Amino acid sequence: MKILITGGSGFIGSNFVRFALESRSDTSLVNLDALTYSGNPESLRDIEERFPERYRFVHGDIRDVDQMTSLIAEADIVIHMAAESHVDRSIIDGRPFIETNVLGTQCLLDALRQADPDNNKRLVHVSTDEVYGDLPLDRPDLLFTETTPYSPSSPYSASKASSDHLVRAAIHTFGINASITNCSNNFGPYQFPEKVIPLFVTNLLQGMKVPLYGDGRNVRDWLHVIDHCEAVLLVAEQGKAGETYNIGGNNERSNLELTHAILDIMGHDESMIEYVEDRKGHDRRYAIDASKIQRDLGWEPSRSAWPEALEATCNWYRDNTAWWQRIRSGEYRQYYEQQYARKQDGV
Repeated sequence: MKILITGGSGFIGSNFVRFALESRSDTSLVNLDALTYSGNPESLRDIEERFPERYRFVHGDIRDVDQMTSLIAEADIVIHMAAESHVDRSIIDGRPFIETNVLGTQCLLDALRQADPDNNKRLVHVSTDEVYGDLPLDRPDLLFTETTPYSPSSPYSASKASSDHLVRAAIHTFGINASITNCSNNFGPYQFPEKVIPLFVTNLLQGMKVPLYGDGRNVRDWLHVIDHCEAVLLVAEQGKAGETYNIGGNNERSNLELTHAILDIMGHDESMIEYVEDRKGHDRRYAIDASKIQRDLGWEPSRSAWPEALEATCNWYRDNTAWWQRIRSGEYRQYYEQQYARKQDGV
């Protein structure tokens, strides 16, 4: 099985590369990544060394239709994860989100049609539960299902909703062999330290307070990244064309509850909380109904349960200080630049 993944040097992407190669001995994988600020090739340095015959990195942009067409022609399965994904950044400047998430997805679909006119190749478009908007805090019985109407609240979620619609349109109009997945909040190793869990853990490791938005009552369903990767690979292998699958952790926690849990694990008290002005348009609650993927494909989360999964994640950042310090300093960019220079020189 030959897999092409877009955005494989990001948080979820790098964990997917690792999971797929370690769990499928007959699989080879090409990782196309533009290496924008959150793409970190150091996250896969050991994979390059362990699987030199089955893993290849390609520096490229999903908006390059010719390059995408060539790469898709060599693949059996395409996992589309390349995306701008940070809500705060989208509020400051939404244009990169439109360029990557919307235009980039359309370019990938164009390339897929050119490389695979008979629709034999499989595409999994990886999306988010944020496309559904939010749920009221006082209705714990309400969950996002695959038929929940879209109601995005941020430039980020609006761009992902747009990309989902483009994939659905291509399924309907051109008959492409594609499925869509919508996941809840991921956590685990190799997450860029602007996101809440690694941000809080690394702040505490440096003796800094943790910034908590608003009243902290916002609720998220937390999904371990390897549970997510397992589900995406299962959808690629066994999912039905045209179907959407919600992927959740069955693990709802308020941001305040999350914050106190991290403080307890890291040996701090609530004096380390700094309440900050709430994010504009901050969604109150996300909650996934993942019964469809459990019923149809037999998947359910097995790694997301707290407190064990959260403690293991906090310990990963504690044990891998050099990894996140190189991100904060900007040194992580040097690894790819040095490797690329060596290849250019024929070394």
